[in-house]
Amino acid sequence: MLPRREFLTLTAAGVTTLASRSQADEPKNSDKVRVGVMGLNRGQSLALDLAKLSGVEGATLCDVDQRRLNDFSKQFQENTSQKPETTTDFRTILDDKNIDALVCAAPNHWHGPATILACKAGKHVYVEKPCSHNPQEGEWMIEAAQKYKRCVQLGTQRRSSPGAIQAIEKVHAGVIGKVHLARNYYTSLRASIGTGAQAEPPATLNYPLWEGPAPHVPYRNNVVPYNWHWFWHWGGGELANNGVHGLDLCRWGLQVTYPIHTVSSGGRYWFDDDQETPDTQTAVFEFEGKKQITWQHLSCNRHGDAPFVAFFGDKGAMEIDGSGAFRVFDKNDKLVEEGKPTSQGQAEHLQNFVDAIRTNNPQRLNQPILEGHRSTLLCHLGNIAYRTGRSVKTDSQTGQIINDADQQALWRRQYNPEWEEAITKI
Repeated sequence: MLPRREFLTLTAAGVTTLASRSQADEPKNSDKVRVGVMGLNRGQSLALDLAKLSGVEGATLCDVDQRRLNDFSKQFQENTSQKPETTTDFRTILDDKNIDALVCAAPNHWHGPATILACKAGKHVYVEKPCSHNPQEGEWMIEAAQKYKRCVQLGTQRRSSPGAIQAIEKVHAGVIGKVHLARNYYTSLRASIGTGAQAEPPATLNYPLWEGPAPHVPYRNNVVPYNWHWFWHWGGGELANNGVHGLDLCRWGLQVTYPIHTVSSGGRYWFDDDQETPDTQTAVFEFEGKKQITWQHLSCNRHGDAPFVAFFGDKGAMEIDGSGAFRVFDKNDKLVEEGKPTSQGQAEHLQNFVDAIRTNNPQRLNQPILEGHRSTLLCHLGNIAYRTGRSVKTDSQTGQIINDADQQALWRRQYNPEWEEAITKI
């Protein structure tokens, strides 16, 4: 593996030792796909499901927490016939020319940077949702995937759910007529994160590498391993955490790309603690053609009086739940058709990714990075509207914010100087 500083210097300079692998180093055995998994919280499920696929090898497991890495490595070996390498630094995966793909299941602030660096290193990428920490990263990810001709799939797995596919096909075929409105509703019962304090990181955690491209802030004892979701520095709140799944279904069903107008309201209502992102939020996205998507979430109350996703047309309505099951209603709200639960689509989504790698054909992906960025952008725009306290107007062709300097300033972030050049120079 290249030393950290040398790796970043080479990547930033664009030398061929890494970048040229995008075309020169295809798998020696086209039937075997070797994968490295980065981030073993969400990544545990992905690693185990990948190992079940024919011809897929979990070559390397990576986590910046040595304890988690050791524990899951044992579990992985007990549940599969594979014995992977382990590392606390994902650059080991990038530097291994025998590994074909990186699975990035690290925190949000790593999604864009790790994907960009992996594409430069000639790896295909399965990146967990949301695709990026900010809109600019999404644009860079698209550029990197195209430049290095890599398959980059976003982990919004319902794009591969048999039930969801069937439901959306029916919407497109006109089962409920012309559709103008899609709604996404999410509830949870999250506890307070309390008031944290600066502390020394656990001895097993490589905190500087956990921070990676994000500007340094001192370690606090109520952020890692999960509560980073609720701080703007690393996460995007519930909208980016779970909203992207439902918003992607809504956008898919409505057949829309970028909104022209976004509004959002809400707040941190339930607890007085360190959390910055809202626990209660509503966002509304308006598109050309008189189409609208709405998102509503309650993080601290489990009661749900609405389906996960619903579409409303001039001939009826359709509901889709998290499993892909759907129900079709006529204009009088009479149930006329029902689809059975299938799966959320994770195994199918991973298989689709592997199939695209084997043929080196990004066109086969069910959720390529361009589509993933478009859905993730809704989360970013909703949060930008919330954070600035005013509506966001955007270009329907590009998604870019129009005539608001404060909002445009949130289009990207500041980076740790040690990582910035390697990330931003595609």
